[in-house]
Amino acid sequence: MLQTENIYLFLLILPVVAFLYASVGHGGASGYLALMALFSFAPEKMKPTALLLNLFVAGISFYYYYKEGYFNKKLFLSFAIASIPLAFFGGTIEVDASIYKKILAILLMFAILKMLNVFGKEPKNIKKVTLWQGLAIGGIIGFFSGLIGIGGGIILTPIILMLHWGNMKEAAAVSALFIWVNSAAGLVGQFSNGITLEIDTFILVAVALIGGILGGYFGSKKINNTNLQYILAFVLAIACFKLFFT
Repeated sequence: MLQTENIYLFLLILPVVAFLYASVGHGGASGYLALMALFSFAPEKMKPTALLLNLFVAGISFYYYYKEGYFNKKLFLSFAIASIPLAFFGGTIEVDASIYKKILAILLMFAILKMLNVFGKEPKNIKKVTLWQGLAIGGIIGFFSGLIGIGGGIILTPIILMLHWGNMKEAAAVSALFIWVNSAAGLVGQFSNGITLEIDTFILVAVALIGGILGGYFGSKKINNTNLQYILAFVLAIACFKLFFT
């Protein structure tokens, strides 16, 4: 994996992506997948690598948000009950490379909209999630999380905000743990299919953790990364274009 062309540039950008995602309670898989697509990583390596990076970065992000008291256990459980088994199931499914790229490109659009703060408004009145809503939404996101190699937070956070189920900090804390459990389930599903991780992957983990630790710390406080988020949105848009047309 480290023999990839321009790998040093990749390693330079990777912690920046981890920082920005961790600052809003995400593991960053959509960003890592976009980067790997831009740097022409093999599709079969992208999915397990992104899930592993998610485990570490989302775990760090959750720690900081939990420490600040933003975690809503009931809100998390309403989505996680169905998402965990379906993320495992999604992880066991191998998708044709061309189809995989198209689905990933569509899901990256959620990441772009999130980075552009399209879903960034704080709800004034918080509502409760019904059981069927949590099971349906959690299950659908969990399945695609395992299938594509993301944690699902980039989709869950906008839904929580749009449907007034929590404020931004609560959404970030819930999404961080949601990402962690889905990534773990999806990775186990991958391993059950005989997928293995290269030793090089853990070098990427160490590099991403630098950005994840800083992002989780500053994001759980109050920090404005607007300009950097716009840059990341631009990078993700380029990746979307490449995935659709290559």
